[in-house]
Amino acid sequence: MPNLRIRSTIVTGVLGVALVLAGCGQQAASTSSGSQAVTGDVTVFAAASLTETFTRLGEDFEAANPGTKVKFNFGGSSALAQQLNQGAPADVFASAAPANMKQVTDTGTITDAPRTFAKNSLQIAVPKGNPGRIAGLADFANADRKIALCAEQVPCGAASRKVFEAAKITAAPDTLEQDVKAVLTKVSLGEVDGALVYKTDVKAAGDKVEGITFAESSQAVNDYPIASLAKAPNAAVAKAFVDFVLSDKGRSVLSAAGFDTP
Repeated sequence: MPNLRIRSTIVTGVLGVALVLAGCGQQAASTSSGSQAVTGDVTVFAAASLTETFTRLGEDFEAANPGTKVKFNFGGSSALAQQLNQGAPADVFASAAPANMKQVTDTGTITDAPRTFAKNSLQIAVPKGNPGRIAGLADFANADRKIALCAEQVPCGAASRKVFEAAKITAAPDTLEQDVKAVLTKVSLGEVDGALVYKTDVKAAGDKVEGITFAESSQAVNDYPIASLAKAPNAAVAKAFVDFVLSDKGRSVLSAAGFDTP
């Protein structure tokens, strides 16, 4: 009988250990399933000034999340907001100004509160070598200079208006473009003597253009908000992409491109 009791105790102990191990295994499986990787396509509507930076972030996001594909629609923030309000399918909206984001939130297209992920300011852009001899903001009032600006309904145009008001200058633009990349193209091709674009666009253009800083740029710093859409076709990947942009990795890429980060 004593031997039987000993064997019974041993068996009971072994079963107890087995049950504990089984429980641990189930907990690990549960933890693992709770952090499932996101997969599928995500469509991002983003301001034109984010073209290079978000293209890089999209590649990094795909590398970090195998099975995902980031598709971009870059353009003027006002045009993108209009497309979204008309029902264009998208998962994420990144605007170059809060005003255009508000156009979308006011219609209920976005339910989560937008979050600011970057800040940007203007710089004078001139063709390489500055053939038009642009010295500063005052030259934008000279009718003899060929000048390009963003239209006022897009963020870079609204910011331009603010800096001209701060400098008490009445600009005399020869062309008004619907996004900042169109303005930058005019400069890089030598079609205009000068333009106002974001400092990040001057940096992205490399040696194709030259940048001139001016004091009044501090009067019109643009906040860039981002949010996932209420009817995002792929809500899980949309949230993951927004989180990625707001992460340390995202801030690092944005800072390297010349953006200021919150």
